[in-house]
Amino acid sequence: STADAPDAPADANAHCVGPSSANAGDAASCAGCPNQQACKSGAAGAARDATDADAVAIAHRLRDVKHKILVLSGKGGVGKSTFAAQVAFGLASRGKDVGLLDIDICGPSAPLMCGGVGAEVHKSNSGWSPVYVEENLGVMSIGYRHL
Repeated sequence: STADAPDAPADANAHCVGPSSANAGDAASCAGCPNQQACKSGAAGAARDATDADAVAIAHRLRDVKHKILVLSGKGGVGKSTFAAQVAFGLASRGKDVGLLDIDICGPSAPLMCGGVGAEVHKSNSGWSPVYVEENLGVMSIGYRHL
């Protein structure tokens, strides 16, 4: 797509004005677009706004995190958790403040690999605090108790 609007859907027509435009669904570039009715009705913008509220909150919480590393694969058993744990410990050993988030719902292994099996996540009014396995290495996993 060569959409002009930054909020244009991925499958939008060329020169899409975007769902937040006053001309959404009515602009000449909207003719034949699969999103035309959603944009015209405001549904696309409403969905974006609902998502944006969460995105803004997340961006605010992560604003001071300089680097984020994502380890993922579409296949199980390839060592994602092992690699992530080793990177986390390696960075922490170099004095970096590190957070590791284990979101493997089928077999969360961070508590076993990083230590803290049986540890409890602390809940407070400001949210959940990770389990610190080193002074500068916090781990959050559904494998910890009381999440």
